[in-house]
Amino acid sequence: MPRVSREQADHNRIAITEASARLFREQGVDKVSVAELMAAAGLTHGGFYGHFESKEDLAGEACRWAFDRSAERWQNRIADKGDRSVARAALTDNYLSAQARSGPDGSCPATMFAADVARNSARAPIRAAYVAGLEELLQILSSVQNTGAARGDREAALADLATMVGGLMLAKATQGEPISDEILAAARRRLKSYKPLRASRG
Repeated sequence: MPRVSREQADHNRIAITEASARLFREQGVDKVSVAELMAAAGLTHGGFYGHFESKEDLAGEACRWAFDRSAERWQNRIADKGDRSVARAALTDNYLSAQARSGPDGSCPATMFAADVARNSARAPIRAAYVAGLEELLQILSSVQNTGAARGDREAALADLATMVGGLMLAKATQGEPISDEILAAARRRLKSYKPLRASRG
C-alpha cells in the first residue's frame, strides 16, 4: 500500500478534527465513538491512531478548532463597526438570537462543550483548550467595552459572556417552549441595559 503523503496526512487530520468538533458539539464527547468520528471524516477506523494518541487528545484539538472558528466569526462580525457599543451589540444580539439557538452558530463551543469539560479532570486536554478558547472570546468582548480601563473592560466582558452563554444554554435546553424565547429576549435586554462603571481618571 502506498505511503500517504504529508499533505494528505495533514488534510486527513483536519477532516477528523472538523468532523469531531461537529459531532462532539451535537452529541457530546462520550456519546461518539472513534469509529463514528472516522466515518464522518470519510476515513477508516484503523487510521485514527496515526493522527491522535487518544480520543481525549482529539477532543482537545476539536474544542480548540471550534473556538478558533468562533473567534473568526466574532472578529468578522465587528470588523466594520467603528463604534464599540455598536460592535458589542452586534456580538450579543447575534449570539442570543433565535437563529443562533437553532442554527449552526448555536453550536458555540462555549455552550456546547461546557458539560463535557465539567465532567473532565483539570488535566484533560479539552479543559485546557476550553479555557484558552474562553480567553480568546473574552479578548474580543473586552475590545468592544468602554469602561476606560483594561481591568474594567475585562470584568464587563466576563459579565457579558456569562449572560450570553448561560442564556443560550437555557434557550437551547427549552427550545420549542415559550420560555425559550423569553430567555433570549430577557438576556438581550439585560445586556442592553447593563452600563458598567467607567474607571476613575483621578
